[in-house]
Amino acid sequence: MSVSPPGEALAHSLKPRHVTMISIGGIIGAGIFVGSSAAIHIAGPAVLLTYALCGTLVFVIMRMLGEMAMARPGVGSFTGYAALGLGPWAGFTTAWLYYYFWVITIAVEAIAGANMLMPFIPLPMWALAALLVLAMTLVNLFSVKTYGEFEFWFASLKVITIVGFVALGLAYIFGFGPGLARLSSTFSSHGGAFPAGMGAVFTAIPVVIFSMMGSEVATIAAVETEDPARNIVRAARTVTLRIMFFYIGSIGVILAILPWTSVVPGQSPFVAMLSIIKVPGAEALIGAVIFTAIVSCLNSAIYVTSRMLFEMAQRGDAPVVFGRVSARRVPALGIVVSGIAGFGVVLTSVFSPDGLFTFLLQSSGATILCVYLLISLSQIALRRRLEASGERLDVKVWAFPVVSWLAVGGIIAVLVMMALMPDQRLQVALSLAVFAACVGAHFLRRQQVRNAQVA
Repeated sequence: MSVSPPGEALAHSLKPRHVTMISIGGIIGAGIFVGSSAAIHIAGPAVLLTYALCGTLVFVIMRMLGEMAMARPGVGSFTGYAALGLGPWAGFTTAWLYYYFWVITIAVEAIAGANMLMPFIPLPMWALAALLVLAMTLVNLFSVKTYGEFEFWFASLKVITIVGFVALGLAYIFGFGPGLARLSSTFSSHGGAFPAGMGAVFTAIPVVIFSMMGSEVATIAAVETEDPARNIVRAARTVTLRIMFFYIGSIGVILAILPWTSVVPGQSPFVAMLSIIKVPGAEALIGAVIFTAIVSCLNSAIYVTSRMLFEMAQRGDAPVVFGRVSARRVPALGIVVSGIAGFGVVLTSVFSPDGLFTFLLQSSGATILCVYLLISLSQIALRRRLEASGERLDVKVWAFPVVSWLAVGGIIAVLVMMALMPDQRLQVALSLAVFAACVGAHFLRRQQVRNAQVA
């Protein structure tokens, strides 16, 4: 594998359309097609408010990234802004937490995809998972433009599916269905809009918020465009509208047609609704889209982990060898190592499903919330310094610092709610332990560097 000297730049061959669809792809995953069933089961029709609250939080975080990108272009991804706002320890911690989360995601998505293929291909799960990881590793090794094109078409298929789904649902509601009055009663009956009370709106947040995470991947991809800062801002400005339409629009149509009490956690409410409308092959259609979403997420996971290693190597937070690029100007070693690491996690699900694999899943679950928390605190710190210096900001988070601190409070509130849930308490504890380990690793490494300099 031919490599170029450390410090050589990545290719800047991604286009704004790639970044836009990567952002959409990060939002629309298997979480909306299947995971929404658990949220509906918890809160009933009130889950629409849950989605609105979570969407607002994600929008504010994306706005924060847009503000920092325009104020300090050329810093890199959001891990660079964490280092700029809070110090080197925050950049180190954010990057390694994010890397850890996405390596586990490689395994989770590979296992999910393999399980969907097993009825059709007579191979064991681990072998099918290996083939999926290998395929997406090769896509990433070829070029960043190839990755962008794959994500563009993956995301396009998901967008077309949801747009068609909402259009068909609205046609059924206002056109060829049993009538608006009857469908309105479906929405309002079975306990009304808040069948489990207002508290269920907040109880469902931990389920919903994880399905919406991933839009920040666009800020990493934007680094490989000609105008990173403006492409980050463009993604940040439109993310809420997408969430409103894709999530609230599709879930609203489902709740208007399908009684929420008939939604079974773990089963796609999209399939159930299409069955009511009597769409032939509904299960196969949604199954194909879910598989596409899984492969899309796997593709992005390998991309993200390799770029995290590359950026950390550039800052000195990872071995310098990961800061090299191949002749195709991709961080080839980082791509290969991340793919192998992800497949290693797949193997733990085979040899230690209730031991090491469960530990890895639990310890990575809430780390993404820790990343979002550091992003929010970084924006507050950096914004205060910029305003103190009298610097003009082209993009701002509104009503600063109130909105920024509300985002911080919202993230902490989600962590507290998870800690209060018996089935998620261990996940929070282990994720916070990983967070503390990353912080400790940074200061230990810094001390070792100081000792080496003294010697």
